[in-house]
Amino acid sequence: MEAKGLKVNTGKTEVMVSGKGDERIVIRDKEGETLNQVQKFKYLGLMLGEKGGSMLAVRARVKAAWEKWREIGPVIGDKKMPRKLKTKLYTTMVRPVILYGAECWVVGQKEEQLLETTEMRMLRRIRGVTLEDKMRSDDIRKELGVCPIGEKARESRLRWFGHVMRREPENHLKQMLNLEVPGRRPRGRPKGRWRDGITRDMKQLHIEAEDAEDRSFWRKRTQAADLNLGTGASR
Repeated sequence: MEAKGLKVNTGKTEVMVSGKGDERIVIRDKEGETLNQVQKFKYLGLMLGEKGGSMLAVRARVKAAWEKWREIGPVIGDKKMPRKLKTKLYTTMVRPVILYGAECWVVGQKEEQLLETTEMRMLRRIRGVTLEDKMRSDDIRKELGVCPIGEKARESRLRWFGHVMRREPENHLKQMLNLEVPGRRPRGRPKGRWRDGITRDMKQLHIEAEDAEDRSFWRKRTQAADLNLGTGASR
């Protein structure tokens, strides 16, 4: 690297070890400076952790979404503003913040629950109700015309999967997607893999990986469109 005019800044460079244990690796530069080992770090806007999984990333996106939500708080709290406008602000300004990087998430039950809970808290505020009003989540979604955020996350994953599947066989992305790591997986319940989630997504929609070759068909089958706005959204 130095031959090309590049030099690692040891003060800014960090090391993360991904694995089961609490193993620490000591890495030093030529001057003997030790690189700092961390348990998590942000890469291209996504939070990565040494234990793997996507919970750190989902939590980080939820936190960022609440910050964006507070920016539009005066509009959401204004009773004179129509719900249709408030809903539009959510779907165009807040929800994209939550779903940034969702293409890469390995989503399990806990992650799905966090996404669902976050979205419904926001939609209830738009609708002007609380949990004590005992209004069903499905009824709120139907009235505001918003599809479940889990379905939008699935759309993102499948859109990216279809994009990779249409690449040439020698494409490095497609090669990595089909890479089989040698060795056995550890005993016990294995951690979910991204490809496992894609398989589950396709099963839910009754589609096959080969269907991705037809871009138009794939888009129609995987799109999670918001519902038609009900009468309650305009009040």
